[in-house]
Amino acid sequence: MIDDPPLIRLKRNPPRPTDAQIEALRGVPTGFVVDAMDGRGALSFTIKPVDPDASSFCGVAVTCHAGPADNLAVLAALPQVGPDDVIVAATDAFLETAVIGDLVLHMAKNRGAVALVTDGAVRDTPGILDVGLPCFCAAVTPNSPAKNGPGTVNMPINLGGVQVNAGDLLIGDVDGVVVVPFGRIDAVIARLVDIRAKEDEMMAAVAGGLGVPGHIEDLYASGRVESID
Repeated sequence: MIDDPPLIRLKRNPPRPTDAQIEALRGVPTGFVVDAMDGRGALSFTIKPVDPDASSFCGVAVTCHAGPADNLAVLAALPQVGPDDVIVAATDAFLETAVIGDLVLHMAKNRGAVALVTDGAVRDTPGILDVGLPCFCAAVTPNSPAKNGPGTVNMPINLGGVQVNAGDLLIGDVDGVVVVPFGRIDAVIARLVDIRAKEDEMMAAVAGGLGVPGHIEDLYASGRVESID
């Protein structure tokens, strides 16, 4: 590269869900949200909460791409963070150095963030537990990053097999994290009505003794099951 790139590329004023949209998805199980998006939308299973007992959140993505072994972009994202926001930090899935520790997580909490999600590693587990902010990562290591850049803030990132844009809604719980694209929020909220009703119906049936789903009974009766003695 002939010229040095900017240390940080920042997109200002990304779209933002309404308070009503955020509230409509707050506390919804991640499995329900995935069902409302045709079975997809969850980040890789490798991204899990540091503390399963402090894992539930719903918030708006403030994205940053820090790249491997660097966290300048995460720090540069802090001024963009406000109430109900989630820092979503892409590291190209680099796991040999932590992207944040307890102090940066506490700064995010002080800014009003409701969670931090990264495909990289974190450190200072006891301090993270004390902060109490949901923190999802792919690994834990004591190794520390540099702060050299370059990086991006509020630009599209790829993390855990899913594209994440600033303004998307993220929902997390002990099972993992689901990304609801900004443009699909209303459709997901609308579908949750039917999904909740069907889930309640199935739970009642199982509690009442159901042992085999009706569509499996229909399969057996269809003549399309070959029995081999």
